[in-house]
Amino acid sequence: MSDLILLNKPFDVLSQFTDARSPTPRRTLSDFGLPSGVYPAGRLDRDSEGLLLLTSDGRVQARIADPRFKAPKTYLVQVEGDPTDAALAPLRTGVTLKDGPTRPAQVRRIPAPDLWDRDPPVRFRKTVPDCWLEIILTEGRNRQVRRMTAHVGFPTLRLVRWQIGDWCVADLAPGEWAAAKS
Repeated sequence: MSDLILLNKPFDVLSQFTDARSPTPRRTLSDFGLPSGVYPAGRLDRDSEGLLLLTSDGRVQARIADPRFKAPKTYLVQVEGDPTDAALAPLRTGVTLKDGPTRPAQVRRIPAPDLWDRDPPVRFRKTVPDCWLEIILTEGRNRQVRRMTAHVGFPTLRLVRWQIGDWCVADLAPGEWAAAKS
């Protein structure tokens, strides 16, 4: 077995194998037939989608998740509003959130990507524009992308982690997984 698994985590799935504390069952990683003995290398919020790496090797997990290694994480982010380049500039220099300043991010507007449908779909409002951004971070705080976009006035509507380092989710449908080289 490979020591690294790439999973395209669907929306509304927890990045853990059990959900014993919830009074109502929620979907977890145990729903996807993953090999035994692998665990998430990092997390991806329940309301976020995309690449989740799993491994059975603690050294691989540390290399992926530890911010000292600065593995770039690429996110495709649909935001509410129509930000100008100037409005996005603070993200490129770093913003100060409640837990301190962020590292500078690479941010650019992109055309709407050709992604899978999300269930349920993102709420559409005729009177409020939205746009897509590509955001690349070298750290991974709790709900960081969402907090950063909200900080500059453009709340996140949809968040897809597309890539971590050299690993990408491009060829996997939601819920699909594949072995990879670490």
